[in-house]
Amino acid sequence: MALTDRTDSSQKAQWWRSLDHVSLSCVGALIALGYILMLAASPAVAHRIGASRNMFILKQVVFLTLAGAVVVITSRLTPRMIGRIAVMGGIVALGATFLTLVHGMEIKGARRWIALPLMSVQPSEFLKPCFAVVTGLLLSLRHTLRLSNGWRFPGRIVACGVYIVIAALLQAQPDIGMLSVISMVFITQLFIDGLPIVVFGMLVSAALGAFGVAYLVFDHVHSRVQRFLHPDVGDHYQIDTSMRAFGNGGLLGRGPGEGRVKDLLPDAHADFVFSVAGEEYGFVMCLFIIAIFTVLVFSTLNRLLEEKKPYIILSASGLITGFGLQAFVNMGSSLHLIPTKGMTLPFISYGGSSALSVALTIGMVLALTRHRMEAGPFTPEPSPMETAPRLTTSSSKDRI
Repeated sequence: MALTDRTDSSQKAQWWRSLDHVSLSCVGALIALGYILMLAASPAVAHRIGASRNMFILKQVVFLTLAGAVVVITSRLTPRMIGRIAVMGGIVALGATFLTLVHGMEIKGARRWIALPLMSVQPSEFLKPCFAVVTGLLLSLRHTLRLSNGWRFPGRIVACGVYIVIAALLQAQPDIGMLSVISMVFITQLFIDGLPIVVFGMLVSAALGAFGVAYLVFDHVHSRVQRFLHPDVGDHYQIDTSMRAFGNGGLLGRGPGEGRVKDLLPDAHADFVFSVAGEEYGFVMCLFIIAIFTVLVFSTLNRLLEEKKPYIILSASGLITGFGLQAFVNMGSSLHLIPTKGMTLPFISYGGSSALSVALTIGMVLALTRHRMEAGPFTPEPSPMETAPRLTTSSSKDRI
């Protein structure tokens, strides 16, 4: 997009000037890497399943194009619109997630997907951004909304109720990885909201205890942890092949299209696309990818340091926490730093649900962290839709 005149007061110009250009540039870089790495990773996988060589590439071009459009369109929305979309989208995603338990596709013992004509959709992917914003809204109303009897709105209690419903659905699928990410997002938001340290410590302890229960109850969790801790237990084919790919790439990689170990990875286009980057482009490319995710996360947190509205702080911090955790889990499992978990690398791994849900997440982050300037000669008065609750306000009139 061309640079706009500093005196241009159009909505398009104001949107561009108020946007976090660092984060937007990181998103563009990740989408470009998604195209490049899909060209390297997907042909062998398509050949293995008897599909057209370019099937995954062509689908991913469509997915990433739509993802880019979702980022731009969502980033132009106001905080109030983001809240409304999160509430409505959360209700739809919650209903669709429940539907997977009845009519969902069963893959590797889990029911997480709904089959559509051209693709399968994982509704729980869209629960992550919607949950983060809804929780941020509920927690912020605790500061700004007083009930008729003078009591504050019980935002934490309502948010905990929403979390329990989502956790029950994810446990029933089961999707322990998604449940872990959503739990960490919620705990982070509660900490930022001022939860007492003692209670925060109890929540962290409860989360660790819940993981221990999952280890004892769910066979797939037990198997993955055992394989992570004991190299002589179970099947290590995928992680061993992943580590061979990194070793084969070395510092600078084998070169575009020259990787050979990647052809042996069953999920090279999805869960282990980071390994493909390591083999073909080397350690330097892996550091570059990590740097992009790090810059995007810290750029968002830096913008939030200047923010005073609890709704924006809580929602954006929850969104970026989930985004960063997803990237960490994918790269960490590829490098055998944590037990393997089927979680995509944002904007890079193959997948329509993943690409669109991550695009919605970053679009919401960009919308919430935009600099809203005061009215002046070249900046018109903000719309009432631009308002959001402030921490210092206790009036029920100052709402989203």
